[in-house]
Amino acid sequence: MASNDRVRVRGLSIYRPIIYGNTSVVLTQEEREALGSPDHTHRWTVAVRSAASAPNSDIVGGADDLSYFIKRVTFKLHDTYPNPTRNIDKPPFEVTETGWGEFEIQIRITFVPESGEKAVTIYHHLKLHPWSAVGSGEPEIPPLEAAMKMGPVHSWQYDEIVFNDPFQSFLNILLAHPPTPLPRTKRRPVPFHTANPASLEASKGGVPEFTQAMEKEEAERLENARKQVIAEQDRWREKLIEKEHELERLRKQIGPS
Repeated sequence: MASNDRVRVRGLSIYRPIIYGNTSVVLTQEEREALGSPDHTHRWTVAVRSAASAPNSDIVGGADDLSYFIKRVTFKLHDTYPNPTRNIDKPPFEVTETGWGEFEIQIRITFVPESGEKAVTIYHHLKLHPWSAVGSGEPEIPPLEAAMKMGPVHSWQYDEIVFNDPFQSFLNILLAHPPTPLPRTKRRPVPFHTANPASLEASKGGVPEFTQAMEKEEAERLENARKQVIAEQDRWREKLIEKEHELERLRKQIGPS
């Protein structure tokens, strides 16, 4: 290895798009009986994948092999599962299980040694039941027969792993594996996210796919939220200044104690 390979490239940032989340399906009565766990109602898969989907794929994302920069993904399941900490050391970075309840899953991503980067931890709420619009009157947990007719439930989040000032050797690895670009426009249903309630209808009808348009929309939503926070901060700052001036006037009226 050349001596300059372990030198960091200062001032440079490079990212890799990923998605994390789960897909779940309702088990048939026969499948439940075969499991020996009649209380288990769903089969689900939680995963970390590349953001782009392979052509004609029946899964969300996963077009690229992420093992060139991810060494291990650790999924921390609910303590009621046998061996709740699952270490996955090769792709696909996913865990498939059955169960009846939703819970939060801790996901720890460990990078390859060449990266020199610390592991990152993210969280995902396992989603088993179909999405429903707020105020629609639809039950949050529909009967299993109805849920089965609705098809698989998808709950996925887009994210970007950013590497700042990477080692030259690691940068070379990343540059040798450019990510498959997301499609520019919608070709399939889009993943639903609670931050964008309007996407509920667009998420129906098949296996969803992330797009560049969604990426742009998410960036715009984040920017609008940032502006709203700043505007709210300014409003409260003005109120505080006004109250301080009012307090000063009252002190002058009372005079020295």
